[in-house]
Amino acid sequence: MSDKYQDLIAKSKVTTDDAAVAAAVERILAEHLDENRNKDVYKLLFNTIDLTTLKTTDSPASVARFTERVNAFEEEYPELLPVAGICVYPNFAPVVRTVLDVSGVDVVCVSGCFPSSQSFTEVKIAETALAVEGGADEIDIVLNVGNFLDGDYQEVCDEFTEQKHACRDARLKIILETGALATAKNIRDAAILAVNCEADFIKTSTGKEYPGASLEAAYVMCQVIKEYYEQTGRMVGFKAAGGVATTEDAVKYYTLVKEILGEEWLNKDRFRLGASRLANNLLSDIIDKQVKFF
Repeated sequence: MSDKYQDLIAKSKVTTDDAAVAAAVERILAEHLDENRNKDVYKLLFNTIDLTTLKTTDSPASVARFTERVNAFEEEYPELLPVAGICVYPNFAPVVRTVLDVSGVDVVCVSGCFPSSQSFTEVKIAETALAVEGGADEIDIVLNVGNFLDGDYQEVCDEFTEQKHACRDARLKIILETGALATAKNIRDAAILAVNCEADFIKTSTGKEYPGASLEAAYVMCQVIKEYYEQTGRMVGFKAAGGVATTEDAVKYYTLVKEILGEEWLNKDRFRLGASRLANNLLSDIIDKQVKFF
């Protein structure tokens, strides 16, 4: 393990006590959740969604139809801001880029051999470069959890740096797969490595093999982002993904971000929710009618 990365981690004051993290989450929600249960918050949350389709059955035709729904949303609900992005596998970046007519909606691609991050680094880099060439505005890659748990922080960070370079002007989100990391200490340490390797966002989960987003993981990640911002002045975004399906779920993550990071993070450039079901639930609560638009 490189002394450089040991030193970064050793300097952190972010708690790694799982019980303390759980208690802090409970306290924040008890004190502030109710004040955020309102339509203004719901509308903002809708505008932070990366509307996601990551299915084995995805095809150019199905992804085109998925994208057309975002185009139709702008026509049917002109008073509302659209979702933040459309998240797809990298081979579909050109499809979304071609079909999408709505300004301000990003083309988001998972990459780097999502969701396992298990392949040759060269393959991961090529996939990211091709996704960006195909029209991706943002790239979501996964921490190599195996290397991280082995303590090979140099290899982990070298890969992050190479992926960041392959992104060129696209933003890089690094998925920590917090369900696999399991502990506050692992989550904190992985988040420290990611933000120090110039991640534009850190993201909780893939939503695939392991448990998805948790409020406890979000708390730790936001504390790392806050500490890093205080040290460097660089603002790193936070994305919760994997099982964030209800309006209540979304408001809880919003509440944590608001209380830990502040108002400057309460926009789509600093806060995202990766979801496939959340959009319909939020929309239903905004317009007071059950709808399945997406």
